[in-house]
Amino acid sequence: MNSELSQLRLFQLISPSLPIGSFTYSQGMEWAIEAQWIKDVNSLSDWVESVLLDSLLWLEFPILKRLFIASVENNSEDFMYWSHYLFASRETTELRQEELNRARALLMVLNKMPDSNSWPELVTWRGALLKSQASNFALAAAYWGVDQKQMLMGYAWSWLENIVTVAIKLIPLGQSDGQSVMYKIAELLPEIIRQSETIVDDDIGASTTALAISSSLHETQYTRLFRS
Repeated sequence: MNSELSQLRLFQLISPSLPIGSFTYSQGMEWAIEAQWIKDVNSLSDWVESVLLDSLLWLEFPILKRLFIASVENNSEDFMYWSHYLFASRETTELRQEELNRARALLMVLNKMPDSNSWPELVTWRGALLKSQASNFALAAAYWGVDQKQMLMGYAWSWLENIVTVAIKLIPLGQSDGQSVMYKIAELLPEIIRQSETIVDDDIGASTTALAISSSLHETQYTRLFRS
């Protein structure tokens, strides 16, 4: 696949219109806003940056890289291992359910692509693909010839855009305030992704305490708009 088309395929994977329900999840942020941990542009920026540095840098990005490499090398054992590792690293019931729901939704989308019949991993690796959205994302990126670094950038941007959109609705913030947060955090992404590519297997893992607490309390929050 030529590089121009590969880039367009990546755009499709990270598009807000991709029907995997990303807009229904706040990843614990709904309770954090209820508790006034997040209440304005500055506290939102601090929250997003902390999750980026404490979770995505040490967990999602290194695992996504390994899932991508396993896809390129057709290594089903590594692909299964890292898919399950990511799922096991989710700290609350609702975060694990989010992982399963997003995985199932993205696999359904990929199975409806016109060339899915020539894509055997969608069947043979189904067990791993049903464990995490990242598994499907990495496999699709590898299959469509997306560059590894561009894949990581795309995944990061998709996460950032979704979480800021959630905050705009819940705090609430103006659209311009949301854009300013995205502008600031985007400056951190290239270096964080470079760092994530150097992390060795034994150092992969994250503990985002505030996110885990807010997510666990969100499970019994009296009223809520989001599923996590």
